[in-house]
Amino acid sequence: MRILLTNDDSIHADGFRVLEEIAHTLSDDIWSVAPETDRSGLAHSLTQLEPLRVRKYGDKRYSVTGTPADCVIVGVRDLLPEPPDLILSGVNSGANIADDIIYSGTIGGTIEGTLFGVPSIALSQHYDFVDGERVFNWDISRKNAPAIIRKLLSLPRKEGVFYNINFPNCRDEELQAVRVVSQGKRAHGYQVEQRLDGRKFPYYWIHSVHDMAEYEVGSDAEALALKAPSVSALRIDMTDYETNHSLVSLFGS
Repeated sequence: MRILLTNDDSIHADGFRVLEEIAHTLSDDIWSVAPETDRSGLAHSLTQLEPLRVRKYGDKRYSVTGTPADCVIVGVRDLLPEPPDLILSGVNSGANIADDIIYSGTIGGTIEGTLFGVPSIALSQHYDFVDGERVFNWDISRKNAPAIIRKLLSLPRKEGVFYNINFPNCRDEELQAVRVVSQGKRAHGYQVEQRLDGRKFPYYWIHSVHDMAEYEVGSDAEALALKAPSVSALRIDMTDYETNHSLVSLFGS
């Protein structure tokens, strides 16, 4: 089985090294094609107004000066000798749950893979802030991801569907059983902060102030709060079929 790996935190990220370890438990034919620098929050964006540069780091290991979607396209169309059998994106530094899914470059990589018709899975690891630093137990992803991936691959493939896995940040002995979840929802939590540069001209930072104090029952956010890995099936088709039926009665066709 040929596996293509990507992420949005860059090829140098700790989580990407964890993903490579996970992938090597599944196959010996592993291709890593990840962004040269951090591309978090770029969703399923493409680089079309400037050229992409590819740097080789070793056998089957490359970085691209672009987004996760760019990396998948370059990998599938140029770098790999044949299309991959599986695409894994992650392991992201931080959970991709609820509305984060819309912004996530990690998810963007799996969307691009799904458009290619390749089974694609996103993996993310939650963290805690301690003394102003992110603290991870990467072993939760490292030890538990292979079994979950194997189970997902045993399912009949459904066109346009990909999977999103999130791991809680906890001690090994605290970990609960995997939960199949829905995408959660929370109030919009992005704010704009205005600052002044050295010449007193304004500039802006967009930052998150998400409040996850309350969780929807059965959601990805609830699963992480309960220290359980979450698995959800997502799809490319964003059509709201129920509302479409109402539109037919409204417009007559």
